[in-house]
Amino acid sequence: MANSNRSLHVIAREIRSDWTKVNFGAEPYLEAMDCLDSIDDMYYMDSAKSIVRYFLSNANTWRGEVAKRVKLELKAMVK
Repeated sequence: MANSNRSLHVIAREIRSDWTKVNFGAEPYLEAMDCLDSIDDMYYMDSAKSIVRYFLSNANTWRGEVAKRVKLELKAMVK
């Protein structure tokens, strides 16, 4: 399994490299993740945890092995 201590911006880069047509609903949250390091960070008035949760709720069209692994990693971070 991937290292759960990865920075959110590193994870976002991996998502972008795998998910070529990002869902319009997920895009703003992925963009915010590009600016975050830790799950404890803030993006303006939103917590990184809420951004990741919103991303996950809008990422159901992203499928495949990378998607499965990364989604599990993100879910573990917001618990």
